[in-house]
Amino acid sequence: MFLHDIGIIPGGTKSSSPPSGKPAIMNLSRRGFVAGSSLFVVGVALVGCSSYEEPKIDPNALDLPEAGPSPLTEVKGGDATPALWIAIEESGAVKITCHRSEMGQQVWTSMAQIVADELEAEWDKVEIVQAEGHERYGDQNTDGSRSVRYNFHRLRIAGAAMKQMLIEAAAVFWNMEASECSAAQGLVSNSQNSDTLSYGNLAKLAARLQVPEEADVILKEPRDWRYIDKEIPSLTIPLITRGEGTFGIDVDRPDMVHAVVARPPQLFGKTGAVGDADTLAIPGVLQTIKLPDPISPVGFQPLGGVAVVATDTWAAIQGRNALEIDWIDGPNAGYDSTTFADQMKQTARQSGAIRLKRGDMASAFANATQKLEAEYYAPHLSQSPMEPPAATAEWNGDKLECWACVQDPQATRQALSDQLKVDKENITVHATWLGGAFGRKSKPDFVVEAALIAKEVGKPVKVTWTREDEVRHGYYHSVSAQRLEAGLDADGKCTSYLHRTVFPPIASTFVQGMDAPTDGEMGLGATDVPFAIPNLQVESGNAKGHVRIGWLRSVSNIYHAFAIQSFAAEMAHAAGKDQKDYLLELIGSARTIDPNAEGATYPNYDASLEEYPIETSRLANVVNIVSEMAKWGRKMPSGHGLGIAVHRSFLSYIATIVEVAVTPEGALTIPGVWLAVDAGTIINPRHARAQMEGGTIYGLSSALFGEITAENGAVVQENFPSWRVLRMGEAPRAFEVQIVKSNSPPAGVGEPATPPAAPALANAIFNATGHRIRTLPMIGATGSRLILPPAKTGQAKD
Repeated sequence: MFLHDIGIIPGGTKSSSPPSGKPAIMNLSRRGFVAGSSLFVVGVALVGCSSYEEPKIDPNALDLPEAGPSPLTEVKGGDATPALWIAIEESGAVKITCHRSEMGQQVWTSMAQIVADELEAEWDKVEIVQAEGHERYGDQNTDGSRSVRYNFHRLRIAGAAMKQMLIEAAAVFWNMEASECSAAQGLVSNSQNSDTLSYGNLAKLAARLQVPEEADVILKEPRDWRYIDKEIPSLTIPLITRGEGTFGIDVDRPDMVHAVVARPPQLFGKTGAVGDADTLAIPGVLQTIKLPDPISPVGFQPLGGVAVVATDTWAAIQGRNALEIDWIDGPNAGYDSTTFADQMKQTARQSGAIRLKRGDMASAFANATQKLEAEYYAPHLSQSPMEPPAATAEWNGDKLECWACVQDPQATRQALSDQLKVDKENITVHATWLGGAFGRKSKPDFVVEAALIAKEVGKPVKVTWTREDEVRHGYYHSVSAQRLEAGLDADGKCTSYLHRTVFPPIASTFVQGMDAPTDGEMGLGATDVPFAIPNLQVESGNAKGHVRIGWLRSVSNIYHAFAIQSFAAEMAHAAGKDQKDYLLELIGSARTIDPNAEGATYPNYDASLEEYPIETSRLANVVNIVSEMAKWGRKMPSGHGLGIAVHRSFLSYIATIVEVAVTPEGALTIPGVWLAVDAGTIINPRHARAQMEGGTIYGLSSALFGEITAENGAVVQENFPSWRVLRMGEAPRAFEVQIVKSNSPPAGVGEPATPPAAPALANAIFNATGHRIRTLPMIGATGSRLILPPAKTGQAKD
């Protein structure tokens, strides 16, 4: 029961060092007395200078009742049965199963910290095993900054329940009450004589005992945490630096062949006549395979086209270059992103569907002393993970096994079942490490490609996407047009506020004809606007999707935060007030907000508003903290400016200040970034800070350079020369992150730093130059200077 190993990376991974500041314990030097034994652990009790040799436990020698089923299968978050998550070997190794995908966010380490803390395991004996995709683990979708939030409670329960079972096992062996026993650092001791038993020795006996009820499981108080909220070193980085571990591109199977795919340039374009004579003449090329054309809605289907199968990837790429294909235009052949942008802006100028309403916005706006209007535009974006998609598929009769860098192995398994008409129980999906993802690898179309091709070839097949494939044939962040209007009174106070948002919804990829934003997308920064404005209205307009729209880091929060926080700065300027002070005025008094009470259908990131309320006090707090960090209000050198933005997303509160330096010619540098985050309980502050830095840089990169355009339905950009990302020399010179200590439950850290980056940057540029940027990107992939519009702050109306 405890000796399972279901990982795809042999032996899992072992921690490299104990946490810094680890307190001394009584058996600290016991390793010196092990004398090379792998089966027995000898402890030393210093009381009375006596020694103690641990006896070997044989559970079969004990008369134990039959254990019943686990009562922990339905705790908050899912199944917390200890054996599902923890395997303790006789050597003392503690193998912890991680059911979420590791993509650089350090989920392996954070999951291990949660379990090991409640288990009272020795950190240097902790190993991680990656779970396959299976329903027994519950939700495995590694997106939405939910891995810790969804699993914090149940993993604590699993660890604590296992510890209690080990204590009970020791009590059974010693024939005493469990209350006389305690556990610490991989050992159970008793208060009668200080004898100890190791976890490895107790594991088989504990496996025979009844799993406790949740009400009987005692969790640690936060003050007693040994690993949670501690800067534990990463379990993965040492392996990566040594070239160990398995990414999607690393998978190798016996007799494996390689494939790349030539895909139609347009969504729902079709494959016509194929000329492959030159392709088949290339050394190493084995065959070509025509893939089925997708049908609407596209969902996770491959895009069709022609696969080139070869002995190696390079030969396959050369073979693809030699293909002659007559592509047949599909229904999106007329899609031009520039024309579509104008259409969306026109839609945003017209009344839309009311998604939230407070007071009488129209009447208050008509009576305002000063009126402001502004339009904002954000283009399509590509996720661009460092490792493009890669998947390996292998058939054994009617059974299919896949290895892939996927964020959701269960969704992958379901997509394979649906599209290949295979019983899901005959499909095994192994999630490898992900070399970045940002939402792209939650869509397993590339795994389905591998399975289709492998079935035709009759051998294991690895499908590799090139960077050009990913840029031209991915799932894109939605393009968006936003219109905001505000009325100010004689004192500059905002009395009316209108926000219209228009964008093709993600649902257009999965539901035919869907062109209206969902409640979930509206709740990503629009209907949860935290402003204390008496008359406020949020509307949406419809827009059709012409490419595959998908999740990208922080999703709709990106364009909503850009528009709202930029407009807040515009209002401050029009009112003649300090931007930070005006932002706090907009946020208003300390209170909780319920968008549902004002006509919205607000999902709150799938969390209850009771457990995760929208608290303006926490929003204002991070504004004040970051202002102190950056010394807001200080005199700036010529051409320098500070900009601020604040946003709640994924249940976390982030305030960001960016400092820019802009030359008269528009050359931009970023001397510094300051960020304050309140994400509730933090598992690993070191990794949380890294996520804040990475998320901010991701947002800055997209704001400055990111733009995917389309002509005749086909994406124009191909690779980094035409699709730019932030380079090392362009990153902020200094970056400071402050984490707010909080007793609130864990919230997200992977995505929330991205949304405030763009508006903070835009506001800083305005304060440095007097130019207000409302259209992204600010520079573009082929530019080197800011694209600065005329220096005016808004379309003010008398």
